[in-house]
Amino acid sequence: MNENISFYKFMHRQILVVIALLVGTSPGYLITGYIYTGMVVELWWFFSILIVSLYGYILYEQYKKCETIEQQEIWLGKVRRFMFLYFSAWTFMFAYYVKHTIIDMHYMAIATQLGCTVVAATILASQKKLVISTVITLMLPITLYFILVASTYSYILAFFTVVLSIVLLYAAKNTHEYLTKSRFQAYHDYLTGLGNRRFFIEVLESSVKENKDRFTYLLLIDLDHFKTINDTLGHDIGDQLLIEVSKRMTGLAREGKHFVARLGGDEFCILSRGFNTNQQCLEDAKEFAQELLDIIKCSYIIDNNHLFISASIGISIINNPRLQANEFLKEADIAMYEAKNNGRDGIIIFNDELCKIIEKKLEIERHLHFAVDNSEVKLQYQPQVNSQGKIIGCEVLARWHNEQIGDVSPDVFIPIAENTGYIIELGEYILERALQALVKWDRSGIRLAQISINISMRQFLDNAFIDMVEKLFDRYNIYSFKTQVIFEITETSTSDNLKKIVDVINKLKNFGIKFSMDDFGTGYSSLSYLREMPIDELKIDKSFVSKLDDEQQALLVKSIIEISRNMNLSIVAEGVEEKYQKDFLEELDCDLYQGYLFYKPLNQEDFEALF
Repeated sequence: MNENISFYKFMHRQILVVIALLVGTSPGYLITGYIYTGMVVELWWFFSILIVSLYGYILYEQYKKCETIEQQEIWLGKVRRFMFLYFSAWTFMFAYYVKHTIIDMHYMAIATQLGCTVVAATILASQKKLVISTVITLMLPITLYFILVASTYSYILAFFTVVLSIVLLYAAKNTHEYLTKSRFQAYHDYLTGLGNRRFFIEVLESSVKENKDRFTYLLLIDLDHFKTINDTLGHDIGDQLLIEVSKRMTGLAREGKHFVARLGGDEFCILSRGFNTNQQCLEDAKEFAQELLDIIKCSYIIDNNHLFISASIGISIINNPRLQANEFLKEADIAMYEAKNNGRDGIIIFNDELCKIIEKKLEIERHLHFAVDNSEVKLQYQPQVNSQGKIIGCEVLARWHNEQIGDVSPDVFIPIAENTGYIIELGEYILERALQALVKWDRSGIRLAQISINISMRQFLDNAFIDMVEKLFDRYNIYSFKTQVIFEITETSTSDNLKKIVDVINKLKNFGIKFSMDDFGTGYSSLSYLREMPIDELKIDKSFVSKLDDEQQALLVKSIIEISRNMNLSIVAEGVEEKYQKDFLEELDCDLYQGYLFYKPLNQEDFEALF
């Protein structure tokens, strides 16, 4: 299949070329027969060739009905037999003509046979075995003819005939290699040698139709944090890692008789064999995906680098021949991204429930794009207090209410805004509204030590972000206020582009902005980030605060605070809801507290009323 998949259409076109050869040459035989032989044999041959040509045209039309690669392969076998039979038929006329004593008929037979051989070598170049057998079948009679003439010149001509045969076969070989190479490049990935997206789509479309009464599954695999390896170690190491990953996938897929392809970048696809029941298919999909995940996560040694990588895998069960291949690929893609959203390094199977979730997200996404223009996004402010309960600052929180879909949690709409890029516009809106509130408070005599504003990492790394911040600070003269503006960035979003993040932080510090690391302890390599990032404040995540009654969690929070103290960082504990939590944190000399024990998030009017 890998060799022939790109030649089906090519051979399909050649059928009409071969039939056209009859139209161009048959009149010559009929005229020769009329002049020399009475046309009986020529007419018989002509009608025989017509029948063979009719069979060829039937094959030409049958190709349009070949829906699977297996059907196309069977069709290609019939075409090969047709081609061999068609070209071999000219040898019959050669043998018939050279038996006559009229030398002109000999010339006619030799010239036609040679021309037919050249045409066959050209047209059949894509079919290696067929072109060899056809050229030998056509040239051998000419060679034997010259040998049987038994004269010096005929022996020389016989030699030249052999040489011509070798030249034709050599030219056909080069043409075949060129076609094979060019089509391999068109259908395969240059780095791993696996089938590419184009190849995979064809195989998938064929499998859907071939297994219309059976079940197959499709795995879409995306490597987690592969960009980090490319950025830190270089693309050469990244390419070697992709090759090693593809080898592991191919080895495991070969055991299950599955097909592997690389769609591009760090994204791979695997298509399974057919199963008789949905349950068998589902169980094998889960088992195979887990095995695949396990072998991908095994360590790699590349150029003395010990690398570890995981993957997010989406699975689509295929059993509906009415759907297009791209639709199943889209289902697996949806499941894969859901696996990424769930923390990566996991497997998600596409189903109706997931489909409803995605449809809900799409609905939210559609309405979200008009949220700012329709003034649907409102800001709330959650006070931050010291150990005496005095309000020192606040955190700005975004809330969204839409008339059609109701209240939407920030945990839902913020990730959607980040994925779609709408977070750039939304983030600017939130920042400006927060600064406007700060201006109003300053004029009203409300003095806060600090105001914390969450900044999405996609917004933070946007090329226009620094200019946008400077423009807003100039517009509202933020530099004259005593209230400290703090940008909160989440630890879980700082795993990539650390160098650029540090660069942006240092530039924004020139505007007097300070930085807080939010959700500390929920990401990766936390201590290394504390060392490398020029932050001023650390927020202990509420997931730790809520479990302070657990001795191990309490020791962990104590360690975090001690490390922060040694690094001269201010400490804010969020999610404080119980008095024992506040008492424990107070003993550790925590700076600020935020949570329902003190205040819930308040709209601007209620927040101002506190003062």
